[in-house]
Amino acid sequence: MNNFSYTQAADLQQAVSLLKETEGNKILAGGTNLIDLMKYFVTEADMLIDINKISGFRELTEQEDGSVQLGALMTNAETAYHPVIEERYPLLSRTILAGASAQIRNMATNGGNLLQRTRCYYFYDSDVPCNKREPGSGCSAINGYNRIHAILGHNENCIAVFPSDMCVALAALGAKVHVTGAAGERIIPFEEFHRLPGDAPELDNTLQKDEIITGIELPAEGFAENYSYLKLRDRNSYAFALVSVAAGFTLENGTIREIAIALGGVAHKPWRVKEAEDFLKGKEPSRENFSSAADLILAGAKGFKDNEFKVGLAKRAIIRNCMMALNPESQRPGAKPSL
Repeated sequence: MNNFSYTQAADLQQAVSLLKETEGNKILAGGTNLIDLMKYFVTEADMLIDINKISGFRELTEQEDGSVQLGALMTNAETAYHPVIEERYPLLSRTILAGASAQIRNMATNGGNLLQRTRCYYFYDSDVPCNKREPGSGCSAINGYNRIHAILGHNENCIAVFPSDMCVALAALGAKVHVTGAAGERIIPFEEFHRLPGDAPELDNTLQKDEIITGIELPAEGFAENYSYLKLRDRNSYAFALVSVAAGFTLENGTIREIAIALGGVAHKPWRVKEAEDFLKGKEPSRENFSSAADLILAGAKGFKDNEFKVGLAKRAIIRNCMMALNPESQRPGAKPSL
């Protein structure tokens, strides 16, 4: 870890001003990912700007239009266990609790969760080429050990995946990200926040250099009746997803009126295909229909030497998770699955 200075920002404007000064100034909130990156010399900081003392960004507020605003400095644990989230957005609560460990959820913030960096082995190893760490150096994962890597949205520049569980639910819910920078405030639709590698794999999202996440807006509809999150991983505790699926839908007269399906562990960003969701609207929630939708979601999926199995795994996970959403109670510990 390099030497750096540390300061506590008195307000948001000061934090933005300090962040804008130089590329080496970094925002510190929970620090659960940033500190690791610094320890591994993946990221260096000239100054850590601690924003934890800034007031107004650690609350949940219900808006007049039915939407909910999550403060960026709320911890993952505070969010998952908040009565409003448990009642109106159980998919989000369930998804957060599938991620990391209790200790990390007590520290990690909502804003920081959106800014996680990939857990690709080669990204963390400064002795090997990595376009995400050093643009133009090459992607070691393509011809290396790539079991955990992408099957969708990748290119020759990078096949890493985005690791967040929480963001898979936020993608399915159609959340919006509120940010503030030197140019003022703006709202970013969630599907536009994270980006695919393209010709700049070092850029994970569409934030400007001087912008700070201040909140996450959830829509009024939270799929409180039919929802499920399925995370498939190598071990049940403290492991990142090989494939994950967040699904929520509303039923009307036995058919699907609205539905959202998002995948994690398969691409640079949570993967959602509106064409597949439109296909399901007005249809019965059956295995056959979910299977057809899965084919649409996975169109163009391509694995590599060690992760080709993820294509078939993802299809089975989509079908299984959508069927689980018909009976969310079946997901509780000790309950008999209704599959």
